[in-house]
Amino acid sequence: MTTLVGRSAAGARIDKHYATHPPRHLVTKRLFDRIFCLAIAIPVGLVAAICAVAIRLDSPGPVVFSQFRIGKDGRPFKMHKFRTMVENAQELKASLAHLNVLPYPDFKIPNDPRVTRVGRILRKTSLDELPQFMNVLRGEMSLVGPRPAEDGMDSYRLWYGERLDVPPGITGIWQLEGRHSTSFDERLRFDLEYIRSMSLMLDIKLIVRTLLVIFKGTGI
Repeated sequence: MTTLVGRSAAGARIDKHYATHPPRHLVTKRLFDRIFCLAIAIPVGLVAAICAVAIRLDSPGPVVFSQFRIGKDGRPFKMHKFRTMVENAQELKASLAHLNVLPYPDFKIPNDPRVTRVGRILRKTSLDELPQFMNVLRGEMSLVGPRPAEDGMDSYRLWYGERLDVPPGITGIWQLEGRHSTSFDERLRFDLEYIRSMSLMLDIKLIVRTLLVIFKGTGI
């Protein structure tokens, strides 16, 4: 068991205890991520360009939404997604808090009025996640892994820190097993389930399952 002390983007101290994984496996995982991303770079780039144009024409504001998240070993990084909400979505959050149907720290409003027309399509097809391929190429994320931890660890229990043993992922067990119907605590348990059994074959299986869900148009 190893202990690591990291810092969030806001400077908060993070103490994490985790079971160390063989370095060879993480190197193989990283190599697979890069090869996969480069292999699909052209079609992903074309689709991303169409999404960017649609977002620009649909509503004012930046095309890409960036937010600090906590990555491997507690290192902060900027995670990128296509913007699916109105430009002042964060400012409107407080006024809509009474409509939240999930317990803290989750926040979900049925038919959220902040989501744009194009944003609803991007979310349903999961195309809003495409910019995260840049995070993968930079080594900040992996194709498969724990859900990216948000900045600020005040709501975390000690055992949550094991999630920071590996890079966060674009997809994972947490997205495929009831992402919209599970609690914060349950989703983190899915993260730990992945970490404790992860392998290249498991990554490939989860990627295939993710693609099938996307093609069905149910979102992930």
